[in-house]
Amino acid sequence: METKTDLAGKFAQLYYAEVDPEELAAREPRDLEGAAAAQLAFGRRFAGGGTKVRAYNPLREQHGWHSTHTVIEIINEDMPFLVDSVTMEVNRQGLTLHLVIHPVLRVTRDASGELVEVSAPGDSTTGRLESFMHLEVDRQTDPAKLAELESGIAKVLADVAAAVRDWRAMQARMADVLSRIESARSAVPHAELEEGRAFLAWLLNHHFTFLGCRDYELATVKGEDVLRIVPGSGLGILRERGETVSASFATLPPEARKRARVKELLVLTKANARSTVHRHGQLDYVGVKHFDAKGEVTAETRFLGLYTHTAYAENPVQVPLLRRKLADVIARAGLLPAGYSGKALAQILESYPRDELLQIGTDDLYRHAMAILQLGERQRLRLLVRQDAYSRFVSCLIYVRASATTRSCASASSAS
Repeated sequence: METKTDLAGKFAQLYYAEVDPEELAAREPRDLEGAAAAQLAFGRRFAGGGTKVRAYNPLREQHGWHSTHTVIEIINEDMPFLVDSVTMEVNRQGLTLHLVIHPVLRVTRDASGELVEVSAPGDSTTGRLESFMHLEVDRQTDPAKLAELESGIAKVLADVAAAVRDWRAMQARMADVLSRIESARSAVPHAELEEGRAFLAWLLNHHFTFLGCRDYELATVKGEDVLRIVPGSGLGILRERGETVSASFATLPPEARKRARVKELLVLTKANARSTVHRHGQLDYVGVKHFDAKGEVTAETRFLGLYTHTAYAENPVQVPLLRRKLADVIARAGLLPAGYSGKALAQILESYPRDELLQIGTDDLYRHAMAILQLGERQRLRLLVRQDAYSRFVSCLIYVRASATTRSCASASSAS
């Protein structure tokens, strides 16, 4: 067992092992020593199964070191998405990050959670990996703002933990839905069913970061359709917190709610909520409808998450559902594939913004692609607008014909 002096020295060495030497050289040695000692003291007792976070303004006489910034210290069991998610929350609160220190250490603790020993991750196989995070942000003097920082980060890390803990269970839920997809044949055409089957399998092949999922039953209450939550079905960020129905579905306009009865296998759109885990932006929504023997919609399994970078990089002609949309548009245009216009149309479709390509219907995609093609060699602007099927967002694509060889596209989505 290490003495407290040995522990402090070893911790400080590991704490700064990956920090830019120029960053360390710009600081006073006593402040570096004090910052490491403060983090060690904060994390000396930690039971696990949650997170410890504090935001404060270090004073030399009180904390043993000084900084011109507000400091955030975090102790957490090591898992994916920690730094990305915390950084995103700090930025969401309008603050600038000035320094991030994030050593992952292998620790041994006694039964009460008291720290006994620390080592580099590869130096031992005993103990568990823990994340020690030190962030410095714009100085905040309002106690309420410091409390907001702590509570916001704690909530984000709870979402991260829920998503990571249930990741395999969510993949298993998707696999189970995939195994039962044949039951949709009573309502869904063969080609749509097979492409839907292939798309779900594609998602499972490292193309979707699962953050939450939940099952819903479609019911009618007082003449209105409602989506009832199946008790105990929530995983990840969609674990139930006392809700009984889908609040997002209840707020949709009547015409949009009617889409719940439409006989389609998949619903691909954006969720109302923004991601608090891993990457900023609206959550991606993948809904899989379930049908009875008469071909009527009876339920939905909803997955929330983020398409991976691999999903965005893959050629759309190789992606299930997208390849079918592209083929339908090309066939409808009737252009010679080897001709100038045919090649230009193929390039337009393959470079179309991926989020839009996943959500847009074939009719809208055809209109937009042909409008872009008709720009030809003229130096003109073209605005393409699409409202999502649930009347929640409007997507705007601005195409600029800047030269004979360049097309650029700026896109934006906003709540309507």
